[in-house]
Amino acid sequence: MTHPRIGLIGLGTMGRALALNIAENAEPLAVYNRTTSKTDDFIAHTRANEPALADRLTPADSLEGFVQSLATPRAIILMVDAGAPVDKVIAALRPLLNDDDLIIDAGNANFHDTNRRAQEAEAAGVPFIGMGVSGGEEGARHGPSIMGGGPRDHWDRVANVLESIAAKYGDTPCATWMGTGGAGHFVKAVHNGIEYADMQMIAETYGIFRDGMGRDAARIGATFAKWNEGPLQSYLVEISGKVATATDPETGKPMLDIILDKAGQKGTGRWTVIEAQHLGAPIPVIEAAVCARNTSARLQQRQRGQDSFGAAPLLLPEGTLSDDTLEGAMIAGKIMCYAQGFDLLHAASAHYDWGLPMPEVARVWREGCIIRSSMLNDMASALESAPDDNLIFAPFFHDLVEQHMPALRTTVATALSHGLAVPALSAAVTWFDMMRTARSTANMIQGQRDFFGAHGFERTDRDGKDYHGPWAMGG
Repeated sequence: MTHPRIGLIGLGTMGRALALNIAENAEPLAVYNRTTSKTDDFIAHTRANEPALADRLTPADSLEGFVQSLATPRAIILMVDAGAPVDKVIAALRPLLNDDDLIIDAGNANFHDTNRRAQEAEAAGVPFIGMGVSGGEEGARHGPSIMGGGPRDHWDRVANVLESIAAKYGDTPCATWMGTGGAGHFVKAVHNGIEYADMQMIAETYGIFRDGMGRDAARIGATFAKWNEGPLQSYLVEISGKVATATDPETGKPMLDIILDKAGQKGTGRWTVIEAQHLGAPIPVIEAAVCARNTSARLQQRQRGQDSFGAAPLLLPEGTLSDDTLEGAMIAGKIMCYAQGFDLLHAASAHYDWGLPMPEVARVWREGCIIRSSMLNDMASALESAPDDNLIFAPFFHDLVEQHMPALRTTVATALSHGLAVPALSAAVTWFDMMRTARSTANMIQGQRDFFGAHGFERTDRDGKDYHGPWAMGG
């Protein structure tokens, strides 16, 4: 019997989908899950629905049997819950493996954990890579975006398999090595932060249509579908149109009208915000999106707020905002969001000495992942020309910003004046205004800091950093 070279541990939704993708598009593999019934169910379901792929799967009912079923040198993909479960699986695996057997953590790991695991693997002289995978169940099954991190030679060992299963933009696989240590998982976290912001801006626009313009879900969905044929073409705008036009099979009502307005999250957006604060990288649109999700969970407090202060006006005056204005606002907001995300990647790349390939990051996101968008090809071109510059200064996006920023400003001003919450769109405008203000108001903050803490400041008319105001001299 031929032994497979690749193994996968963890047969949850993503693990099952990725296993079938590998079996179909790369090579046979061994599969194992700690709960044996999950393995049995997976094999039975595959035999019933995709029998040709079932023949390419080697199931194991023990970790020892799983390892023994693999040809050496082995490559083992972990698709288990992030955090302690990953460490437990690695601890159980290592005594069973040879020194040249590669472990690949493909879960949603915090990049700090990946850095630690990479350091431990290096100290032990054994190979390990952390790999971000985006695209949800559909992407995992039919082609995800893959962001690898770890020693380049370890990535190269399995690059052909990963490129075979990745999404394709034309003929180019959306699978790339990003850098050492936790680089791949960090890029995936920033991807998720951008995802949070993009989703929030779409939700805010939906709210303006619903609460400010009185439109029903089906009409809103039709507008999103139309926008998906233009500059906003993207996976998230596409599915937003489908969500809005869907009907609940139980009640016959619009699906959106019976979904509770309480957004879930798995923490990757929060990680992105925390790391941005550590790195001093401003990402206010992403921060606003995470804040909005947190606020959505406070159902009782929000109801009390409405009871105490009254709800926002339900309708804007007729003709206040047009569909074209809202589309322009979305275009400008999206550029601000991605510009902030790539700026954070720049900061992390410099801080951790990763040398992140910025154009390749944009290219890897063009297909397979949740934030795939027609804009990403232009972003890749812009980053190729000026990899260290902020995207808003790239000629292509500079022109788009100038064209659509008035629409974003009008949308935000109108929404705020009528009590419609638009935290992410507002953050986009505010960040843009800060970025275009050469003389900010931080001189007042420096004066305050010096007054109460003698922290010192720089002057505009001479060099040096340790100047103090007259208050320090009793003036």
